[in-house]
Amino acid sequence: MVALTIDGRTVEAREGMTILGAAKAAGVDIPTLCWMKKINDIGACRVCVVEVEGEERMAAACNTPVREGMSVRTNTPAVVRARQTNLQMILSEHRSECTTCARSETCALRQLTADFGIQTLPFAAEPPKGVWDEEFPLVRDSSKCIKCMRCVAECEKVQHCAVWDFTGSGPHMKVTVKDGLRIDEAGCALCGQCITHCPTGALTVRRDIPKVMDALADPDVITVVQVAPAVRAAWGEPLGLAREEATPGRMATALRALGFDRVFDTDFAADLTIMEEGSEFVQFMSSEKKRPMFTSCCPGWVRFAKLHYPQFVGQLSSAKSPHQMMGAVVKNTMKAAADEDGKRVFVVSIMPCVAKKYECDVPQLSTEAGRDVDAVLTVREFDRMLKMFRVDCTALEETEFDNPLGLSTGAGTIFGRTGGVMEAALRSAVFLITGENPDFSTCDTTASTPEKPWVTKELDVAGTPVRIAVASGLGNTAKLLDAIEAGEVDLDFVEIMACPGGCVGGGGQPIAFNQELASSRAANLNALDAADTLRYSHENPDIQKLYADVLGEPLGHTSHEWLHTDQETWDI
Repeated sequence: MVALTIDGRTVEAREGMTILGAAKAAGVDIPTLCWMKKINDIGACRVCVVEVEGEERMAAACNTPVREGMSVRTNTPAVVRARQTNLQMILSEHRSECTTCARSETCALRQLTADFGIQTLPFAAEPPKGVWDEEFPLVRDSSKCIKCMRCVAECEKVQHCAVWDFTGSGPHMKVTVKDGLRIDEAGCALCGQCITHCPTGALTVRRDIPKVMDALADPDVITVVQVAPAVRAAWGEPLGLAREEATPGRMATALRALGFDRVFDTDFAADLTIMEEGSEFVQFMSSEKKRPMFTSCCPGWVRFAKLHYPQFVGQLSSAKSPHQMMGAVVKNTMKAAADEDGKRVFVVSIMPCVAKKYECDVPQLSTEAGRDVDAVLTVREFDRMLKMFRVDCTALEETEFDNPLGLSTGAGTIFGRTGGVMEAALRSAVFLITGENPDFSTCDTTASTPEKPWVTKELDVAGTPVRIAVASGLGNTAKLLDAIEAGEVDLDFVEIMACPGGCVGGGGQPIAFNQELASSRAANLNALDAADTLRYSHENPDIQKLYADVLGEPLGHTSHEWLHTDQETWDI
């Protein structure tokens, strides 16, 4: 340990720790823009500068190590003026359109500009917006890029795609798509992590609210909305709702306030996915098919596999993702009545995900009733619509989701966190093999975290060993796939989630600068699961009724037509 003083107070820090780390540990706030813990400590933005006694130049706190006897000042007039100047320099290359920017409420640059009272831009310029495919689910506006390199670091070091790169140096440096490629050619998995880690509006999602608004305003359209499991863990954050206030029941009422005709819970379809995927896994275990079988509900993972590890695509479960299953069931069961009334069914999915915007547009994900899902909104877009419609969520009563596609189990709820799909699948797969419900601890995968490359477990199911693994984050996924290919691990069933922590950390979730909220959101889902009276997908009475009345049986003819796909044929 070394002793130093920060703003006149003696503190102790580990040797090798940075000034920023020591200050955070001591409760001293130093502003940052480009810094990301353990990922990006390049000192590029110079917003974190501090005075160090005995040194002529100010030091970047994020990458200057502490030393014995160092004296640091973080809040002198000179420091404040330096930060103001550095912010003005950043703003000189940033197109400031805060009133129309999608990130106006969560922009770290805008917040710091306000905090430091910057009202004039002596170095102002008007950078060009650049050329971009506005139909691609991820949208980049280069005129709002501040060259913090956070997207470059996140994509390369955490998500293994290395979509972003930079050219030039100093004032001529700019962030680009690697190798000068178009974004649709660059291997982007559409995980959206670059969006949630961008401090400005340089990276956003394609805005699909207008498409949904058109449907809501059309009297000849029956609007159906569904909400993913992870949404309930985060939708209330930007609205000022405490987690205990942002209940699924209040969320259902909020959706009705927007004017949707039917409000369903994708948790129901998560249970349906388990019935199909669990049954598929039972068949798989008695076959000679190549090990392991992979989960398929994450389109970011599917894109990653197709683009970077195509040799594994044939081992994906053929089950569609839950929201696509729900869309197929809704379209096929409501179509006849809608046609008779001269109307059409329009299905909207509210998802914590950017890749779902891609997935719903995949032409292979359709049935005779048409495309499964017509539009996907992120949680951020959902929250924006609530503000547009002036919905006071704190005053809403709780209501149930519409039935018969609204009842779900705790197994469906935990789909939203890493390991949840595997745990839910095992709860029902063990039952399908043994005829008895397993103890919850037998299938527990809560040890899965994005800090570990992957987690493995072996179950004894009626004398048969079942070897499973769970990974979240595409960097971790790449490590696991490489280990499988090298024969270093021997597995039967693998769950992959593209985003660190799973959907709770998804690229479409609310943004809180330099805060990773996946673990606290996952705890919310675990609590909902533990409190549920139904915790096994196969015990959902509405799932049982759907099979009895419509689908027949898992993996049957109708189930195959509506609920399964072949990812190898998907367009990219």
